Amino acid sequence: MAVSIEDIKKLRKLTSAGLSDCKNALNETNGDMEAAVEILRQKGKAIAAKREDREAAEGCVLAKSEGQFAAIVALKCETDFVAKNETFVGLTNKLLDLAIANKVKTAEELKALTIDGRTVAELVVEESGKTGEKTEIGAYECLEAESVVAYNHFGNKLSTIVGFNQPNVDNQVMRDVAMQVAAMNPVAVNRESVPAHLVESEYNVAVEKTKEEQVKKAVEAALKKAGINPNLVDSEDHIESNITKGWLTREEADKAQAIAKETAEAKAANLPEAMIKNIATGRVNKFFKESCLMEQEFVKDAKVTIGQYLESTNKGLVAVDFKRVNLNED
Repeated sequence: MAVSIEDIKKLRKLTSAGLSDCKNALNETNGDMEAAVEILRQKGKAIAAKREDREAAEGCVLAKSEGQFAAIVALKCETDFVAKNETFVGLTNKLLDLAIANKVKTAEELKALTIDGRTVAELVVEESGKTGEKTEIGAYECLEAESVVAYNHFGNKLSTIVGFNQPNVDNQVMRDVAMQVAAMNPVAVNRESVPAHLVESEYNVAVEKTKEEQVKKAVEAALKKAGINPNLVDSEDHIESNITKGWLTREEADKAQAIAKETAEAKAANLPEAMIKNIATGRVNKFFKESCLMEQEFVKDAKVTIGQYLESTNKGLVAVDFKRVNLNED
């Protein structure tokens, strides 16, 4: 039987598949609408299985807040062309609305919810059939607080949500903080919430860096005292290059290396522990100021921190949680 354009449009509305795919499915089923829908669903599963090992590096990230709940959904695909497609963005919005309405806590919970008799997981698989690309929920984040805000950066690749400890916080104030999270990528709300293993790692790195700097200073001082320019002998490559250029003799190079080795060993064995700890602690404090949201300099006014900005708007106001999803970051 001949397939009418009305049936093709109806099937397209039901499945969002391409016109050609809808026409072929209806021809294959002799106009049976339900059977055609099933064919398109199976096609999506087949494409999804075939492209399972492909990387979905592009996608659409959107955030939304409602009441005291906020969420971010990242729907991923293979190309930016598909990510910007109106239907793909619409599906991301649909999943986000569903998550908000049900106050979903995890991606797995979201995948299990149903829309028009199909689970979200099934809808995502079907999207692969429509686009011909691997499609997956790449990230899901949510939070609850007295006041919440969502921010979507231009291009739908970066979104943030932030929660505050007081109700009825001014929208512009909340948006300012959400944009701060987007721009400065803090690791935690405050230093107390930085994971212990990260603090330990930063401290250990700071200790090693401080030791290396102290040893380097001692070596440079010893070389200068011996009449040797430290910049000429700071690496094996430089030494060989400078000998070739005639800026350094082999004897001078050998002497410099002997001085550097002896000085470095002596200095490393006698580094003042208290001084090293003090300098390392200072470096960790700098890390906190750069990486903790409440201690970061406010991007719109570097004279104040985010904590000071919030306090100036409402006494006792603080951010209590935030989430950030950025598809352009590893």
